[in-house]
Amino acid sequence: MKVEELAKKVVQAKKSIGLMSTQRKNEALRSIASAIDKNRKNILESNKIDVEASRKGGMPESIIDRLLLNDKRIDSMIDSIKRIVDLDDPVGKIEDGWTLPNGLRIMKVRVPIGAIGMIYEGRPNVTIDSAILCLKSGNTVLLKGSASAQNSNMVLVDSIKSGLRAVDFDQDAVELIEDTSHKAVEEMIKMRSYLDLVIPRGGKSLIDFVVQNATVPVLETGAGNCHIFVDESADLDMALRIIENAKVQRPGTCNAAEKVLIHQKVAGIFLPMLYDRLKVLNVEMRGCDESLRIIPSMKRATDEDWSTEYLDLVLGIKIVKDVDEAIDHISRYGTKHSESIITNNYQNAMRFTSEIDAAAVYVNASTRFTDGGEFGFGGEIGISTQKLHARGPVGLNELTSYKYVIHGEGQIRS
Repeated sequence: MKVEELAKKVVQAKKSIGLMSTQRKNEALRSIASAIDKNRKNILESNKIDVEASRKGGMPESIIDRLLLNDKRIDSMIDSIKRIVDLDDPVGKIEDGWTLPNGLRIMKVRVPIGAIGMIYEGRPNVTIDSAILCLKSGNTVLLKGSASAQNSNMVLVDSIKSGLRAVDFDQDAVELIEDTSHKAVEEMIKMRSYLDLVIPRGGKSLIDFVVQNATVPVLETGAGNCHIFVDESADLDMALRIIENAKVQRPGTCNAAEKVLIHQKVAGIFLPMLYDRLKVLNVEMRGCDESLRIIPSMKRATDEDWSTEYLDLVLGIKIVKDVDEAIDHISRYGTKHSESIITNNYQNAMRFTSEIDAAAVYVNASTRFTDGGEFGFGGEIGISTQKLHARGPVGLNELTSYKYVIHGEGQIRS
């Protein structure tokens, strides 16, 4: 089916979905969870085809990890749906209300955004997250995944539609563009007469292309060139644990640490500790000139390294003279995603959290927590690095807008 035809289907469905009761929406989500569980074998078989093709094509294992589905990850999808069922429905929520001197009663009420276009790379779990978050928040969604996950995405959307049909819910609320060409993306992001919002989720090149070429409003989910600054007062054992987790647990995610900044007063002690800890975990470390004087065998970092999101077991190291230089470096090279300081100095912690411009700023914790599930949102459709209209994990509330409802008794303006 052509992109425009699919867009028309999600637009036609958005009125009924936007007016659907919370009970009906939750019934649909539970049915989707059941359909995914029943279709588990087909999902895993389709995903295996995608994974094997990607390996043959030379895709790095850190990126294949984002593509891979297994029973545990399918269970996680189902659990996520159940958590979102339990969350409050934002649609119809009265955020504020007041009465004017002339007697007009004004209410600020949450409403769905409408028909949303979701463009994403790899990560078939995004297919489920996008569908269930959009449905619960009263939106419809047009999905455009990448060729690497196409078999997985198709069987997942089949499961979603099966779940919707089982409870007599409009299955046109979720549609997948099966055309994996770049042309389909170009067409989708210019469908201003159909789509109310487009959300790109993937690498920097995809996001930049959509932001620069879309005529549909865009919610930008940015790349994650995330930093951890080890201050001179830091608990060094804590810093080691945090950096290992932030870099190694899932290096192909946007909230993984890509750079570590180390205060010069502790670099001589801490850097050898960090190097030994990460070397056995197959992390390649690339350091500044000062770092190489401490660890001569380390690879030298280039200017390009400081702005690169590796999404792999690679970590940039820079020694800085103080918190000011750390903040300046992050301000220059960061992508406004997630930044962390490891410190026992209250003033430095407050300066860092006040001056760093990012969606999530941590003190003594791993950047890996920037995630809708971890934040208690049930799930997320992406991490917004912009400031309008949402920032950080985009959950149910962020997939709604608002309108003003005004009640009067015949008032006219003089």
